[in-house]
Formats: sequence, structure tokens, C-alpha cells
Amino acid sequence: MSFFSGIFGPSRDEVWKELSQQIGADFIDGGFWHGDKVQAHVKSWTITLDTYTVSTGKSAHVFTRIRAPFCTRGDLRFKVYRKGFFSDVGKFLGMMDIEVGHSVKFDEDFIIQSNDESKVKAVLADPEIRRLLEAQPTVQLELKDDEGGLFRRFPEEVDELAFHIHGVLKDVERLKLLFDLFAAVLDRLAELGLATEEVPSVAL
Repeated sequence: MSFFSGIFGPSRDEVWKELSQQIGADFIDGGFWHGDKVQAHVKSWTITLDTYTVSTGKSAHVFTRIRAPFCTRGDLRFKVYRKGFFSDVGKFLGMMDIEVGHSVKFDEDFIIQSNDESKVKAVLADPEIRRLLEAQPTVQLELKDDEGGLFRRFPEEVDELAFHIHGVLKDVERLKLLFDLFAAVLDRLAELGLATEEVPSVAL
């Protein structure tokens, strides 16, 4: 362990390399220009962990994100997040607030928004997905059609499962649970016929 690690705790690279070893993923050194990332392969899907920076002119904010593009069979969109974390936005694109009805506590703790009530309820009917969501102190999980904003757009047949949080996430156990969450949701989408196991025509 380096001198600075002893003072400030392990670096992001140290934590992410440890994560890669524990989950059998690839740690990719992107160098100065591209940034490092962790990629885990689950069936035909690739789940990617990295960071990005948003500049506001006077300051820059770093975010941790996890993304998994997949070939879709439908137009389901949803956001799941803890109350108080992202509660001021989301009522757009025809999305409505939904209670899944499997647990009073889950409905009290989370806001679920979607353009299709029956389909998102079917996704969240999986108790393992709800357990993995509840294990996160803060979480925003979203199924969307592209990266949005200034980022690239995906082909029509490709959607993306995405998570992001402010700051650099360096908790191995929490990151492992997030990768488990992505794998569980992708499996559930495929089980419900809302995703295929084809390799999507995009790379992160």
C-alpha cells in the first residue's frame, strides 16, 4: 500500500482491480485520455463500470456510472430510485408513478416510474431484484433508449440499463451488488421477452 493510500484510503484503481478479480471481470486501463473501466460479461451482455465528468464552468463534478446496452423487444422505459434522491424529476415522456405492491416498505422507500405499469411490475416481481435494490443506500436505475444529452444515440433495436451516482464509488461490496443487480435485471428482461441475448451492435 502506498503512503497516500494509507492516508486517503485505497485509490479507485486499487479498488476496481480488486473488484475485477472478485467478479471475474476485466480491468481496462484507458490511460490518460480514455479513463479506466471494469467490464463484466454476463451471457452476451457486457456490463461496464467507469466514471465521467460534468463541467459547470467554474467546477467539475465526477460521476460513477454502470451501463449495459442490450437488444430490446419493446419500448419499456423505467426509473427506480430512492425517495429524496432524484424525486424532483422524472415525470416526463409519459412516465407515471407506480406502486409494485409486493412490499409496503419497498413502495415507501422507492419511487418507480415507467411508461408501462404491467411490464415494470413484472420486472420488479422478482424478489432478488428488489433485495438488490434495497441493498443500495442510494440508487437510480434506469432503462432508456440511448445515452441522452450530448452522448451518442443507439440503434433503434438497442436500449440501455444504466446507473449513475455523484462521486467516485470505491466500495467493493457495493459495486459487486450493483453488478449482481444488472445481471438479475437483464436476466429478468430476457425471461419476460423484453430483451434478447443477442450481442448489441454498440460497444462502451
